[in-house]
Amino acid sequence: MKVYYAATHLQTLPAGHRFPMGKYALLKMAVQEHWPGIEQLEARPASAGELALVHDTDYILAVMEGRLDVAHQREIGFPWSQGMVERAQCSVGATISAARTALREGLSGNMAGGTHHASRHRGGGFCVFNDVAVAARLMAVEAKRHGATRFRVAIVDLDVHQGNGTAAIFRDDPSVYTVSLHGAKNFPFRKESSDLDIELPDDCTDEPYLAQLDVALKHLEQQGPFDLVFYLAGVDPHANDRLGRLALSEQGLWSRDARVFEWARVQQTPLAFAMAGGYGPTLEHTVQLQINTFGQALKAWQRWQSPRP
Repeated sequence: MKVYYAATHLQTLPAGHRFPMGKYALLKMAVQEHWPGIEQLEARPASAGELALVHDTDYILAVMEGRLDVAHQREIGFPWSQGMVERAQCSVGATISAARTALREGLSGNMAGGTHHASRHRGGGFCVFNDVAVAARLMAVEAKRHGATRFRVAIVDLDVHQGNGTAAIFRDDPSVYTVSLHGAKNFPFRKESSDLDIELPDDCTDEPYLAQLDVALKHLEQQGPFDLVFYLAGVDPHANDRLGRLALSEQGLWSRDARVFEWARVQQTPLAFAMAGGYGPTLEHTVQLQINTFGQALKAWQRWQSPRP
């Protein structure tokens, strides 16, 4: 199975910054150690033209040329640097590559990504450009170039925070169906409307969470068929996550991932996943949860390669 990554040295943050940038280097090493059947490939950066399929040109240029004002940098959560720009472009590029690979091989992933708070004209919540939105639009363009008369995408966002940027981008686009399970009282405090939003109370545990996920997947099945699904596999619904407020166990997250990957396989819908959020008490805690997702993905990919019974 192929997964894609942005070089982990690109963006450095000030000491004490609350975003756990160091988890990505640890995740690369952990996946190599635990799941040697996963091939890790460095992503190329998304071009300005690819970003413009979703984002306003003025915003793209402001990011690339370092013209974001201090208030907007604060909203994103990162101080501007050339490394921030390069990492943001490569993170989008990784999801683009994962989407293309999924369409060929059934399943692929981005070892970061899931930047769902970025909207058409601005970033926010540690998200500069919206990787899944850009990849979804680009895959539709490429499908039409190859003669497709339609290309439908589903986005299953299971990060604990609602993907407000993604919802806003695709609000009036019937070719993209957005689904979000998220904490009702968590960030963003002004939410946008997805095609299906399921809001969960604080301290929601495994059983009610998985029951709501089953409802969402059944609903999504009724909206299909889809040509591609993007899955945001944030591990921040875990009980010990500093920013999560839900109460899933490690086994609950394991079961969540298994349900989504198996749903896509049964539907025979190619799936590209991104890691999205995770803010555990230590980097090692977050990485442990994320390597579980990669283990479930590898098992699902292996089933994709086997002949159907």
